[in-house]
Amino acid sequence: MIAVWAVVGIALAILGQAFVYRATQSGNAGFLPESYDSAAALRIAEEDFGVRPDADPLTVLVARPDGAALTAGDERRIGEVAGRLGRQRVVMPRPKDDPPLVQDHSQVPRIGAGATAPDRAFRLIPVELTGNPEDPGVQDTYRAFREQARGAFREAGLRTGFTGGLATTVDTADAEETRTLVVGLAMTGLIVLLHVLVFRSLAAALLPLVTVTIVGGAAAGAVVGAALLTGVDLAPSTPGLINVVLIGIGIDYFLFLLFRFREQLRAHPGQSGREAAAEVAGRVGTAVTSAALTIVAAFATLGTASFGQFRVLGPAIAVAVLVMLLGSLTLMPALLAVTGRRMFWPSRSLRRAPRAGAAGRLGELAARRPAALAVGAVLLLGALTAGAAGVRMDYGQGGAGGERTAAVRTAEEIARSMPAGVSDPATVFVKAEDGRPMTAERVAGLAGALARVPGVGQVTPAVVSGNGSAARIDLLLTAAPGGQEARDLVSGPVRATVRAHVPAGTGAHVGGTAAVFADVAVAVGEDLEVIFPVAAVLIALILLVLLRSLLAPVVLMVAVGLGFTATLGAAALVFQHALGRPGVDFTLPLVLFLFVVALGTDYNILVCDRIREEMERPGPARAAVARAVRHTAPAIATAGLVLAASFGSLAVSPQPGLQQTGFATAVGILLSAFVLSVVLVPALAALLGRSLWWPVRPSAKAAARVERPEPGRVPVG
Repeated sequence: MIAVWAVVGIALAILGQAFVYRATQSGNAGFLPESYDSAAALRIAEEDFGVRPDADPLTVLVARPDGAALTAGDERRIGEVAGRLGRQRVVMPRPKDDPPLVQDHSQVPRIGAGATAPDRAFRLIPVELTGNPEDPGVQDTYRAFREQARGAFREAGLRTGFTGGLATTVDTADAEETRTLVVGLAMTGLIVLLHVLVFRSLAAALLPLVTVTIVGGAAAGAVVGAALLTGVDLAPSTPGLINVVLIGIGIDYFLFLLFRFREQLRAHPGQSGREAAAEVAGRVGTAVTSAALTIVAAFATLGTASFGQFRVLGPAIAVAVLVMLLGSLTLMPALLAVTGRRMFWPSRSLRRAPRAGAAGRLGELAARRPAALAVGAVLLLGALTAGAAGVRMDYGQGGAGGERTAAVRTAEEIARSMPAGVSDPATVFVKAEDGRPMTAERVAGLAGALARVPGVGQVTPAVVSGNGSAARIDLLLTAAPGGQEARDLVSGPVRATVRAHVPAGTGAHVGGTAAVFADVAVAVGEDLEVIFPVAAVLIALILLVLLRSLLAPVVLMVAVGLGFTATLGAAALVFQHALGRPGVDFTLPLVLFLFVVALGTDYNILVCDRIREEMERPGPARAAVARAVRHTAPAIATAGLVLAASFGSLAVSPQPGLQQTGFATAVGILLSAFVLSVVLVPALAALLGRSLWWPVRPSAKAAARVERPEPGRVPVG
């Protein structure tokens, strides 16, 4: 089993890494249903104006180094240099040891005529490269073009600046390179340190990380392979999210097995590692399977979304989690069977009964004072939930707090002389529907009406497509295209004006970044109304089957519901109220629902499964709860810290959206682990006793047997 995973896992990981960028699609417009206005505009742009779906537009600013106004001679030299650059092939740099599977992105850039600022401070040249902007090969191609352009204009005595989507992506990646490396090493070090402190063993510290890396690579490769075979495009953020999810849940599942394996070896000193691993896999495997299926069910509901980015993300993570589940039920037990007691060397913890410690004291407190603990947990969660009052969704593309890279500074320089939207205009596409040819005169009335809309700084002359069936009108907005003001302007006055003045016999659609995000806001809002209840029902059904109870699933769903609202409230308190952001990122409620509810339910499943097991033994129900907390709290606490660290690593990103996702998800996981799973759920179980498992109560089974300790068994509570 270990050999199979080593070969298949590494092979899939290599293939996945080589083809991941061929399976991803950049931008959000392509993920919108065709019924949305901006998606219809994109279709016209592709069909009639030759805009490629993988186009990466950027803007080159050319100015005099002394800051003086451009002269006629400067303008002439700029045109000559731009013309040469438009005929010159940009060769993607390739290291000698580059694997042959890496795609070559060498290309000739498309360069437009450009426009000069009203004060003649600079001239802007539109440039278009193609490829996935997240692909390192495309980024290297852009860097090569940037050096060519800088050198060519420097020889002409001019300076340059670069901004736009691809330039911003590359500058941000360069700025984050060191930070990403440091954060990754810190997170790995923290995970290893936690394992060393808990198990006092180097093997138990390193083996889970190596195992999860192999299985995670196989899972990512499986997702990429499935996407290529089915022709489904992944969102650029999907591979990164899959990696974070798999590291978190994979180490969680290995921890669940490790803790129970150690407990099994302590209780049965004469048992072999293979026998102990088989028994542990059978016992914990049920809880792990149910936990994984809960995550799969939650993410699979995204397949019902209308917004394509969600519709693709859900099944992709579901497939990855299923692969991790397979590894948890096969590779991880195989490693335990092979290593046996050597897994915990040089620790001597197997030779002595464990101390009760903080987990034991917490279990006893849950048994003695369950009402007080439950009330305290609910008050804490309720206080955080209050922060969700008045929460707003932010559909921006970054907002305040991003890196002030060279691309950002160039955009600020442009905004001082021209409308903020000049480098990323809103665009109105007019398509002839009556068979008559499209002309600039035919859309002149619409262009004039748009010029009078407050917030539209400039309307460029209409451009007719080569086939004469469509016209394009660019609107330079006074508001930044990624902000709420631009989205409100495009979705409101601009679209209203287009509907009122569209020429007879034509159809018109508004596209561009602001229009896309305005439509995304609508699509996401509609999707959440469907996804939340469907996912909740599926999770409840899985809990019903696992726990064989009607009341226990209700208790868990109420608990995780409180955890979700408390986490959203904490995010709103920090980012919206304390830091003054426009709101929380529009994807955050969905991310929290899926990650906090689905992943947090893992811990509740583990503790509930153990509570039921302990209640099947003779004795008071509250004593069973105390034993269950004592045995599961260390595993849940360690797993919660590891998972919170995995997501928390995103919080140091300069991108506000990732900051919020990392912070809020880490908080939600910590609440799930330290408040819900080891405090609230055990307290409610102690209050309800064996009635929690109605209609199939463990007491009936317990009354029919008397537990006899096995020879050599160490008492464990």
